[in-house]
Amino acid sequence: MTEPIVDAAPAIDFDLKNLPKVSLHDHLDGGLRPATIIELAEAVGHTLPSTDPVALGQWFRESADSGSLVRYLETFDHTVAVMQTAEGLFRVAKEFVEDLADDGVVYGEVRWAPEQHLQKGLSLDEAVEAVQEGLEAGVEAVGETGREIQVGQLITAMRHADRGQEIAELAVRHRNKGAVGFDIAGAEDGFLPSRFRDAFTYLAQHNFPATVHAGEAAGLESIQSALVDGRALRLGHGVRIAEDILVEFDDDEDTEDTIGLVTLGDLSSWVRDRGIALEICPSSNLQTGAIAGFGEGIESHPLDMLYQLGFNVTINTDNRLMSGVTLTDEFELLVETFDYDLDDLLELTLNAAEASFLPLEEKEALVEYINDAYANLG
Repeated sequence: MTEPIVDAAPAIDFDLKNLPKVSLHDHLDGGLRPATIIELAEAVGHTLPSTDPVALGQWFRESADSGSLVRYLETFDHTVAVMQTAEGLFRVAKEFVEDLADDGVVYGEVRWAPEQHLQKGLSLDEAVEAVQEGLEAGVEAVGETGREIQVGQLITAMRHADRGQEIAELAVRHRNKGAVGFDIAGAEDGFLPSRFRDAFTYLAQHNFPATVHAGEAAGLESIQSALVDGRALRLGHGVRIAEDILVEFDDDEDTEDTIGLVTLGDLSSWVRDRGIALEICPSSNLQTGAIAGFGEGIESHPLDMLYQLGFNVTINTDNRLMSGVTLTDEFELLVETFDYDLDDLLELTLNAAEASFLPLEEKEALVEYINDAYANLG
């Protein structure tokens, strides 16, 4: 992990939205604008819980804030329903990029599952092309405002389906046309990455990178399979790697302090020592119950422990519509909950930049841009 070049962090007394950010874990079908959903739903004849943008946004947030990943995923029935045409995919992708840029994101990887967007007759390739055209239009629109953003697609296969090989081939087919990586998503518990072992082997044979949802709804077995069967370079969420860390507390008789003794297991040591990035999504993890085993509130989230222990922690939003958050909001949450300062936010951002699936030269340029931006804050 790159060390921040800022010598001392000034007080955080300005809008965190202005900080350059890197977004690695953000679902296309989880970041729609409520008003857009309403317009697209009317065009395709899909019935929504509400046709008022404010009320609809509230419905998504309340439904997602249930503590159940299953119910959280059910909210996607409405977003996916309005993303079945080239026009719908184009608009959603374009607005997605514009919203990222408005939040200060300068590099984003957008993950989505093309196999879920074929109900109106699109082929897999046509769906990917429509999204790519939308992403490029968004980048152009952002550029016209004097800002810059770069985005790439993470082509995703649904882990409960049987199209892993087909989607892996799709991703490789579009590697020089917007696709930067592969993922599997959906119901994690009961669907280990080993189901797609052959697809991951195909990706490895074609030198195409993968990030794998693991350590969210399922625990260490899922993470182990992601690393072994999925050859994952990053872990989507990965927060339950903390289950492989033993923390024992002992009272120091001399100082009256309580000392925490930390022991890492073989799996957690492997993940930490090799810098395998954790794509942690704080608010989402709380909403879906991913951190229920560690406590009830956000202060119980093990991300701070993982960060302090030297894990390659990155901060992400997961689904901005469902969680009702931006990356700025997540940064503010870390400042409020764990007393993070600018040095911490810079390190987390650099972690994400270096864990991106960009070519080395572009990654180095991104790191330099972020460091320069932070250095100029004083």
